[in-house]
Amino acid sequence: MSTDTAPDRILMFGAEWCRDCRRSKALLDREGVAYDYVDLEAVADGADRAYAVSGRTQIPVVVFPDGSHLVEPTDAELAAKL
Repeated sequence: MSTDTAPDRILMFGAEWCRDCRRSKALLDREGVAYDYVDLEAVADGADRAYAVSGRTQIPVVVFPDGSHLVEPTDAELAAKL
């Protein structure tokens, strides 16, 4: 069963106004990675869910199926984790 802390595939919490979110999303798209996206402006409990995973208020929060996560990753950090 998929959860926010161990999703079936990559789960990204972000917002359109966030430059780091757009950059991370673009990298996932370029690499052809399947992922689910939670738009914090459209999903009522999205920010709470992201905070529950990371314990931080920064975005993006990228959660991996192995249960690990990255907060505000650089392109190099995200690419290395893929």
